[in-house]
Amino acid sequence: MTNFDFSLNHHLELPDDVFRQLRDQIYKRTGMFFSESSKYLVQKRLSPRARELNFDSFQKYFYFLQYDPRSESEYDQVYDLITTNETYFFREPAQLSAFVDEIVPEILSRRNVKKIRIWSAGCSSGEEPYSIAMLLQEAGHYNRAAFEIFASDLNQSVLAKARKGLYRESAFRVTSPILREKYFAHESDGSWRISDDIRNRVSFGRLNIYDEGRVSLLGHLDVVLCRNVIIYFDDSSKRVVVNNFYKRLVDGGYLLLGHSESLISLSTQFKLKHLKNDMVYQK
Repeated sequence: MTNFDFSLNHHLELPDDVFRQLRDQIYKRTGMFFSESSKYLVQKRLSPRARELNFDSFQKYFYFLQYDPRSESEYDQVYDLITTNETYFFREPAQLSAFVDEIVPEILSRRNVKKIRIWSAGCSSGEEPYSIAMLLQEAGHYNRAAFEIFASDLNQSVLAKARKGLYRESAFRVTSPILREKYFAHESDGSWRISDDIRNRVSFGRLNIYDEGRVSLLGHLDVVLCRNVIIYFDDSSKRVVVNNFYKRLVDGGYLLLGHSESLISLSTQFKLKHLKNDMVYQK
């Protein structure tokens, strides 16, 4: 009689001490903080990966992460697995209206503005920066100045998807049929491909927003969008990230956070600006 091993159907047990060590390493590297209540999520998402590498315990997987020469690329896998990348086109539309109808015209009204530089920080699979590119096109702003849109994420797999520009139905939950027909081509497999004209207006790169040295390479920026990203950070890390944004923004530059995010008790470097469509932060 054959003895079947059913263990592959079960998650590896993540001991408390190993969870804390792993959590501390992720925090040190990225600023992302996972509380004790996140232990099961981390266990559930990393178990299949540990098994894929033939580890029969989290202790051995963590040892590999600490000492193996391949650990840097493996940490990339870890980040990909434990972060949630739920997004869609034209998310938080009031804020996007404020951006295209109020913020961009205000910047263009300043003396000698020939180029506007925008950073979509934590862009996931590209829906946010592509939404920005489409809105700028719709508003006719490309006729008034040059725009540079840089989009970054820590997660390599979502960046690869963003560069391809192929999207499923769930990405269009608030997109008007007119815009979808105008800027996307329907593929035979049911997906939608973004037009080359829009795709070529966005450049993508991997960047850790917690890493001040790497962020400084971006130079001066007019607008930073970091929406629904700093929810992963504790207050100490949030301050580092917000300070990184502050240093990169020109005087009068804008910071757009998600609606559930706020700088209250984090930073006095920005003023809250009440626009017609939404509230945003300004340096």
